[in-house]
Amino acid sequence: MDYDAYTCPQWAPILGFGGCAFAVALSNIGGAYGTWRAGCGIMAMGVNSPELLMKNIIPVVMAGVLGIYGLIVSVILNGKIQYPDEGTGQTTYSQFSGYAHLAAGLCAGFCSLASGLAIGISADAGTRAVGAQSAMSATWKKMGFTGDSGGNENSNSDSLFVGTVLIQVFAGNLGLYGLITALILSQTDHSCEVNA
Repeated sequence: MDYDAYTCPQWAPILGFGGCAFAVALSNIGGAYGTWRAGCGIMAMGVNSPELLMKNIIPVVMAGVLGIYGLIVSVILNGKIQYPDEGTGQTTYSQFSGYAHLAAGLCAGFCSLASGLAIGISADAGTRAVGAQSAMSATWKKMGFTGDSGGNENSNSDSLFVGTVLIQVFAGNLGLYGLITALILSQTDHSCEVNA
């Protein structure tokens, strides 16, 4: 196949590098936001229920993982970008590969950003609710009441915590879906042969 300057233009690698940049930047923005919002909720909850502080640290870990998703995609995409030929200066990296790799980076980045938003907001509300439930339960016991607000003697005080963790898991899955799709897109490849 003869070298095709339209299929493999000199500017095509910028698409692949853009995919790398978007994957890392957007994933880390999502991770940072999720960590910030979850941390605010955990600290607010820790004022009244400090014994629950370490138990509710799960969303911070889940938000931190989002940045790793972007890093994984970026490293894979960087390995797929082909250098121009040393002799002719012609690039063998095609528009097709560039757009596929840009799509992979955007997919991983935006999915992790959405996941970080979901983790942060739900963790903020969830950890505050778990802390409030624990503080109310302690107050009721001091007043001589047993059970929960519904009158159940054998109430499980972890039911709200379990629900909060489940919400975090499903919110975190959004970033994982983006990672999987980005890995599939990163395998799409087409290159040109350089003329001698």
